Amino acid sequence: MSRTDLSSGVRSMPARKVLISGASIAGPALAFWLNRYGFAVTVVEKAGALRGGGYPVDVRGTALEVVRRMGILPRLRDAHIDLRRLTFLDGDGREVASVNPHALTGGVAGEDLEIRRGDLTDALHTAVRDDVEFLFDDSIDTLDQTSHGVDVTFRGGGRRTFDMVFGADGLHSRTREFLFGPEEQFHRYLGYCFAGFTLRNTFGLRDEVIMWNTPGRAAALYAVGGSGDVHGFLNFARPEPPFDAFRDPAAQRDLVAAVFADAGWEVPGMLAAMRDADDLFFDAVSQIRMPRWSSGRVALVGDAAYAPSFLTGQGSSLALVGAYMLAGSLADRDHAAGFAAYEHDTREFVTVNQEQVGKGDAALFPTTARALEQRNAMLRNLSTVPSTEGRPAHSALTLPEFMPVT
Repeated sequence: MSRTDLSSGVRSMPARKVLISGASIAGPALAFWLNRYGFAVTVVEKAGALRGGGYPVDVRGTALEVVRRMGILPRLRDAHIDLRRLTFLDGDGREVASVNPHALTGGVAGEDLEIRRGDLTDALHTAVRDDVEFLFDDSIDTLDQTSHGVDVTFRGGGRRTFDMVFGADGLHSRTREFLFGPEEQFHRYLGYCFAGFTLRNTFGLRDEVIMWNTPGRAAALYAVGGSGDVHGFLNFARPEPPFDAFRDPAAQRDLVAAVFADAGWEVPGMLAAMRDADDLFFDAVSQIRMPRWSSGRVALVGDAAYAPSFLTGQGSSLALVGAYMLAGSLADRDHAAGFAAYEHDTREFVTVNQEQVGKGDAALFPTTARALEQRNAMLRNLSTVPSTEGRPAHSALTLPEFMPVT
């Protein structure tokens, strides 16, 4: 395994060995920066390969500076999706309003990025794959912290010791469960569930989103480019999360079909496509809120520590910024001081972005007829001129310059 050779010589001491669980966004970004600061990095990922495709994600505000410093901004600009419009329909399929997407998201036209999730993960992986070790089709089975490090047993049977371990393994993080116990104590349910899947683009859509609403229900078709497929999305309000369905795909399909059984527009065809989809993703709309993000020699980053939910549109940006701040905080500190600095310097940015729930695009799913009428009135009055200034929360942190240790 080779590592970047900085001309200044990053460390005179032996490289600290670290393990990152998760190879989606936060994991490879953290690997990039830790490698830059002289760490010997291993990334373990339970999937057999990088996950391609997926829904488009946003990179905004402070996160744009992170990817610029990584040198991948030009590649991401080339992959940018320029959505032309977002059209809202009523329960009968009639148009309510057609708006510029930036008017709802608080994004900055010409600056902020919207790209396929797979394009972002591929760019991150490419930036670091020659400098760190990747272990696919494997995962952490046990963690045992000792005075000298963290003893890790892998599901595949291997055993190794690391100086530190990082959980970048998402909303339902097993690393977090190892450290702090069941997810429920940190899980903040936001009152919705959703199902996403791919279906054939028989609708003539291109670079646009169409969303149908009735109180407590939404169905959307998301067309990226002129490809033969569109992303289908079904969202519905529910008082409590359906825990019994989370690990049962058949129960997920049955639940969604029951909720949308009497829906009009293109929803019946979407339900039929969902039944046959091999890429169905179902989950609750939720956040992770934790009083601390580390314990001993193990720390969490991205959704594992502070998932903001897709209602904020900030999940990928928080992952990128959090990875940068965590690695930089460790560049010239031991794990205890580094983790403390990471939490101290990053938490305010995380909190202000998690609190974006309920604003702009987060208000798209009204649960009552009156709220739906109010939302529709708001949409009709939105400006069609793209914004030149983003939401303050998106850029609420100015990235520090972390200096390598010589």
